[in-house]
Amino acid sequence: MGRARGQDDRRPAPETRAQVREVWRDVLRRDPHQTLFHGDVLGVLRSVGPVLAEHPEYADVLGRLCEPERQIVFRVPWTDDAGRTRVNRGFRVQFNSALGPYKGGLRFAPSVDLDVIKFLGFEQIFKNALTGQDIGGGKGGADFDPKQASPTEVMRFCQSFAVELARRVGAAVDVPAGDMGVGPREIGWILGQYQRVVGLHEPGAFTGKPAVLGGSALRPEATGFGVVYFLQRILGEQGRDLDGARVVVSGSGNVALHAMDKVIAAGATVVGCSDSRGSVSEPDGVDVDALREVKGQGGSVADYAEKRSGAQTSDGSAFTLECEVALPCATQNEIRPDEARALVDNGCWAVVEGANGPVTPAAREILREAGVGFGPGKAANAGGVAVSALEMQQAAGRERWSAQDVDERLAAIMVDVHDRARDAGERYCGDPTDYENGANAAAFLRVAEAVHSLGVV
Repeated sequence: MGRARGQDDRRPAPETRAQVREVWRDVLRRDPHQTLFHGDVLGVLRSVGPVLAEHPEYADVLGRLCEPERQIVFRVPWTDDAGRTRVNRGFRVQFNSALGPYKGGLRFAPSVDLDVIKFLGFEQIFKNALTGQDIGGGKGGADFDPKQASPTEVMRFCQSFAVELARRVGAAVDVPAGDMGVGPREIGWILGQYQRVVGLHEPGAFTGKPAVLGGSALRPEATGFGVVYFLQRILGEQGRDLDGARVVVSGSGNVALHAMDKVIAAGATVVGCSDSRGSVSEPDGVDVDALREVKGQGGSVADYAEKRSGAQTSDGSAFTLECEVALPCATQNEIRPDEARALVDNGCWAVVEGANGPVTPAAREILREAGVGFGPGKAANAGGVAVSALEMQQAAGRERWSAQDVDERLAAIMVDVHDRARDAGERYCGDPTDYENGANAAAFLRVAEAVHSLGVV
C-alpha cells in the first residue's frame, strides 16, 4: 500500500474541503429530520478526506453517493385473520448501482421508516464494495410487525408487498434478501408472488431463499460466521485468539446464535447474552442449543434462564458483564457510553458489530481511546451479503455448492474485507487498527472509481 503520509498531506485542498462541506449542507437541507442517515453520511465524509487528498477528482462523486438513485415508498394493503383491511407502508431505496445490481435486505419492523432504510441503504453501498463483489447498494422493508401477526397474516402481507416490489426488482436490477423480521420463509412467499406477477421463473431475483428454492447453503449462518472470522483476524493482529476468552453477545436471532456457535467452536465461552426483554449471565457458558430451542418456541432469554440453574437475569445491558470480547448483534445504538466504559473497565479486547450501527459514535470514541479493537458493521457483518452474492452466482449458473465450499469462500472474503480495511487505515489514517475509517476509505475508493468511470449519470 506504500508508506503512510504525514498528517498535513492527508488533508484535501481547500476547494475540495469546500465541496465536502457543500455536500453535507445539501444532505441536511434535503432531509432535515433523517438523523440516522445523517450520522452515517457524516461518518463517511469524515473518513474520506485523506482519499480526496490523493484523488481530488473523486470529490464530485460524494454528492451522487449521498443521494439515492431511486426512493420508492408505497402502500401495502392486506387482510388480517378477522377479515379487517390493514395498511402498512413499504420502502425500497435503490442507492447506488455503479458496481452492480442493487443488493440489500428487506426489514419488517414497526420502527422502519425512510430514515432507517436510507441509513441502512447508504451503509450497504460501502459494505458491499468491501466484499470485492460486483454488487451495488440498496435496502427496503416495511413498518409491519411480523411478531404480532399469524403465519397466514404474514404470508398475505408478503404477497401484497411483493406485488408492488415486483415492478422494481429482478436479477439484473435489484436483488433483495432478508433482514430483521424477514427470513427464508418470508423470502419464499415474496418470491412466489413475484414470479406469479412477472410470469418468469427467476430464483436469482431474491436471495436468502429456502434451500429447496435455490437458497445457498450456509446463508442463515453467514453473517454470524463472518463476524467471527473478522473478529479472529482482529485478535490475530493483537497476538491473541479466542481460546479461553469470555464473550458477551446481544441479540438472539440468526446472527447472534450462529456467532455464538462459532466462538464456542473456537474455544471461547459465551458468558452472557440478551434480547429485547432483558439479559442473562451464565459464567459457565450459555447453552446455545437450548437457547435456540426456547427462541424457536417464541420464548425469550428470560424463559431460557428459568430452565438453567446457574443463569441470572437482568433488565440491564449484557455489556456490563466481564468479558474479553463483545459482539453486539441486535440493533442500532445498543452500546452507548456507559456500556463502552464498562467494557473498557472490564478489560475487553475487541468489540465487533454484528448488527448495523449498534455502537454509538460517542461509545466508539471511548473504545478507540482505550485501545479496544473495534470492528465496524459495514466490514464485520458483510458475511451475509457476501454469501447472498454467492447465491446469485449459484442461481446464474444453476449450481449448488456444498456448505464446506461456501464456508471456505466466506472465510476468504472476510479475511479480504479485514485486510482492505486494515491496509486503508494504515495508508490513509496512519493506523492499521483504525478499521472504521479504513473501511470507509477502502469502500469509498472502490465505489468512487466506478462512479467516476461511468461519467455523470
